[in-house]
Amino acid sequence: MKPRTLAEWLDYQQRIHALGVDLGLDRVQAVWHRMGAPRLAPHVITVGGTNGKGSTVAFLEAMLTAAGQRVGCYTSPHLIHYNERIRIAGVDADDASLIECFERIELARGEIPLTYFEFGTLAAFDLFARDPLDVAVLEVGLGGRLDAVNLIDADAVIVTTVDLDHVEWLGPDRDSIGREKAGIARRDRPAIVGEIDPPKGLLEALSAHGARVERAGRDFWVERGSSDWQWLHQDGTRLRLPDPELAAPVQYANAASAIATLHALHVVDPAGLERIASAGMHRPRAPARLQFLGGDPAVIVDVGHNPQAARALAEWLDTQSGDERVHAVYGALSDKDVGGVMTALGSRITHWHLASLDQDTPRGLPASVLAGVLHQALPHAACDTHPDVRHALAAARASARRGERILVFGSFFVAAAALEETAG
Repeated sequence: MKPRTLAEWLDYQQRIHALGVDLGLDRVQAVWHRMGAPRLAPHVITVGGTNGKGSTVAFLEAMLTAAGQRVGCYTSPHLIHYNERIRIAGVDADDASLIECFERIELARGEIPLTYFEFGTLAAFDLFARDPLDVAVLEVGLGGRLDAVNLIDADAVIVTTVDLDHVEWLGPDRDSIGREKAGIARRDRPAIVGEIDPPKGLLEALSAHGARVERAGRDFWVERGSSDWQWLHQDGTRLRLPDPELAAPVQYANAASAIATLHALHVVDPAGLERIASAGMHRPRAPARLQFLGGDPAVIVDVGHNPQAARALAEWLDTQSGDERVHAVYGALSDKDVGGVMTALGSRITHWHLASLDQDTPRGLPASVLAGVLHQALPHAACDTHPDVRHALAAARASARRGERILVFGSFFVAAAALEETAG
């Protein structure tokens, strides 16, 4: 039976392809060409990397919107509603528009199999091409070279960070992963590297692609003050900016990469770049990036799910005043380095409330497995186990005292459950 509702379409997409991930551009390219392969927007920016992609997209969107540009953003995964993945001028795609896109994709694909992610990527392309956008901002789903987003030749790209994640698809070390992520770059077009110490494999691959590389710490850099910060470029450009509203020290690097992209691409008036960048520091749309949900004890939600993200969380905790106890609500997927995440946070966590995710997704780990890893990584850590995030969060709230913190993290599934629980 032909799907009718958005929920039915999404269920259909997850059933018609045997693999959840099927990297490669041939199939999705063939379908896109059958759909006419129209240009998405006058300017396209693609954002790849291990961590920081969503925040960097949010900064770009906020800055470009402040410049009066009509912006389309494609990100993944979503937190609560699938519609979050595609937004135009700050508004999420509605069900009817997505269904119409899926119907056009289904008609065009014929016998060609597509994954759930490829359906969504083509839907974003289709919606953007039908709208009078000024700029399309695309977030890479996995890797870069063979990700469906790489079907589009971007005018500028950002590689935020490179660290070990998805090693079964991208390679066993930072050099291999960096080479895969460099695949989004194009000859003679800007490629912004947001990491101070990027892997050699990334830089070699960008050079081989002939991209115009600009590196954090070499071509542009950040100087932080007591109440503001400066973005500086080797060409003499100097911008004085308010601190970003997104918490965590790592957000300065993400914001700096977004500014470097606009500076290199000349998509906004250079004379107004400071004003635009300043506006972009306020309220970029990036939920569950150290998002405070209020309360006392305070609940903070983050989508961090790998060791690099955990190190960023640890750095943020180290910047907080006082010695407040921190309770962690943590759940993870089976392909993640759980031990590396736990070790990165170490003694900063007073008590671990471990949540099972095996009922949310086939990739989810039961809390008993998490407990076993925790006892190996941190033998003296205190923990308890729970059947799901809701129960883990309730236990954390019951045991935490006023003035303490509850950090909820480990997966988009964990963050989504916490956001829904709080909203309810």
